[in-house]
Amino acid sequence: MNNKPEHYNAGDIQVLEGLEAVRRRPGMYVGGTDVKALHHLIYEVVDNSIDEALAGYCDHIWITIHPDESVTVRDNGRGIPVEIHPEKKISALQVVMTVLHAGGKFGGGSYKVSGGLHGVGVSAVNALSEWCEVTIYRDNKVYSQRYERGIPKDVVKPVGTYTGNQTGTSTTFRFDRGIFMEDASFRFETLVQRFREMAFVTRGVSIQLTDEREGKEMTFHFEGGISSFARYINRNRETLHPMIYGEKEIDGVGIEFAVQYTDAYSESIYTFANTINTIDGGTHLTGLRAAITRSINDYARKAGLLKDSEANFSGDDTREGLTGIVSIKHPDPQFESQTKVKLMNPEVQTYVQSVVLETLSTFLDENPATGRAIVQKCLTSARARDAAKKARDLVIRKSALESMTLPGKLADCSERNPEKTEMFIVEGESAGGSAKQGRDRHFQAILPLRGKILNTERARLDKILGNREVKSLVSALGTGIGDSFDLKGLRYGKVVIMTDADVDGAHIRTLLLTFFFRYMQPLIEEGHLYIAQPPLYRISSRNQVYYAYKDEEKDKLIAKLGGINKVGLSRYKGLGEMNPEQLWETTMNPENRTLLQVEIEDAVEVDQTFDMLMGSLVPPRRRFIQTHAKEVRNLDI
Repeated sequence: MNNKPEHYNAGDIQVLEGLEAVRRRPGMYVGGTDVKALHHLIYEVVDNSIDEALAGYCDHIWITIHPDESVTVRDNGRGIPVEIHPEKKISALQVVMTVLHAGGKFGGGSYKVSGGLHGVGVSAVNALSEWCEVTIYRDNKVYSQRYERGIPKDVVKPVGTYTGNQTGTSTTFRFDRGIFMEDASFRFETLVQRFREMAFVTRGVSIQLTDEREGKEMTFHFEGGISSFARYINRNRETLHPMIYGEKEIDGVGIEFAVQYTDAYSESIYTFANTINTIDGGTHLTGLRAAITRSINDYARKAGLLKDSEANFSGDDTREGLTGIVSIKHPDPQFESQTKVKLMNPEVQTYVQSVVLETLSTFLDENPATGRAIVQKCLTSARARDAAKKARDLVIRKSALESMTLPGKLADCSERNPEKTEMFIVEGESAGGSAKQGRDRHFQAILPLRGKILNTERARLDKILGNREVKSLVSALGTGIGDSFDLKGLRYGKVVIMTDADVDGAHIRTLLLTFFFRYMQPLIEEGHLYIAQPPLYRISSRNQVYYAYKDEEKDKLIAKLGGINKVGLSRYKGLGEMNPEQLWETTMNPENRTLLQVEIEDAVEVDQTFDMLMGSLVPPRRRFIQTHAKEVRNLDI
């Protein structure tokens, strides 16, 4: 993949269509006007620099967030061409910055592999910015141009010279607050996750992120590429063997993969195409999974570890506890949609399967002890999966009649349309009683939990399905669990976790989130899971009662009412301390309540967090507690 294209000049900038309606319809180009879309602006500019890196011309990218929320992205690539475009008769730089679908990625001569294939990126960013300035370092000259809301304010002109061989592009923009939400602001942590991932799959490139607002800085550089990525994911897990890594180019398609088995019960597989995280997988994922299952079955038969009378391992058996990364670099990738979340090229499945099968089979033959350990884990998984199937079938058989489906402690609602119904998962009988009395019985159901549910991070599905509280949850939701999960059976459009504002409540909430992430992830992805926000304080003054949901809110209310000596203040630790009317008014009434929707922003980071907080290894958890101890609020003493 190191074959460098022969040329990159103004003639390579192909124009597909003009720039229109970006400011009026930002959702079509960057996904909306919220915080997520705001971060997308940075990603689009950085993608151009990554494309230069993939072409072999760039190995450093600097991203700086300035105090005024403007952002500079600079690279040491070739620099965007500045000479006059043969068709448009203006500078090629201005074409790139002002014309949608213009770039060097469509003709095939300038970029062999590219992630930003739609060419809307930097021109859309320019259109959605209050102002944007681009500086080009090329041919020992410095060129510059300024734009305001996508309109050039001057022509591309040389503003200086420099000595040495350095080239590159520097883009500084400030997003237009008239388009994006008023309180929109860049999150350092969100950008860290994205650029760490990008550096893993673009081996040898340094990405430096600086936040001048808070004085933070992080640099990512991984010579190990996706092997380093897999090691990073497994850093809180016990691994069964050294990393298995393979790399090959077939018909111009570069293929890289890394796999390693751990003591975990869930699989962690991530896929990339031209550095883009294809979160819905695609043909490269299918090829990886098929090759792993086939090579382990072949080895188990050849080594006599699977008897003739025993069936082959299923894909689920061979993926329990597996961490896997597959990254492909394709000159013409086909995605399911413009969001690029699923790869569709059919030939990629064959290529990936071939590379993984060859590498993994050789590794197992040369490392028989590791081979036996992997097969033994698959055997244990197969037996547990069989037991889980029997337990699951039992739950399904009991669900044949609706009267038997629902657990006795569930207080159901009368409405049957899932789009209009809500189920509150409530901690304890006391809170459950208040919630049952305070709810609107027409559309709100209450499921009280007795004690804490099982920690599903440390148990296989067969054990999980034997847990009384888990069975109640599965029965009440109607979706099934794990492999048999089907969102069509969901009985409630909103599933709301409602726990106390104390340590036990936080623990129960985390146990439930772990369960939903590991065994009912589509529930989260499709936006059905919420967390209720009960008030922390009740403030009374002159026969009036106020509720505060945050400490800052409490302090402002007290100051407004004349100071701490003029008010009555009480802190709620448990939902059961509220009478039904108070619980309805503050936490359950759609007119007044605050619900937090649970989202998966970064699956790798979520996987890591649950593994660290709820997994079997204690040292990572201790480090986390020591690091964040001073940030704790509302700790019970």
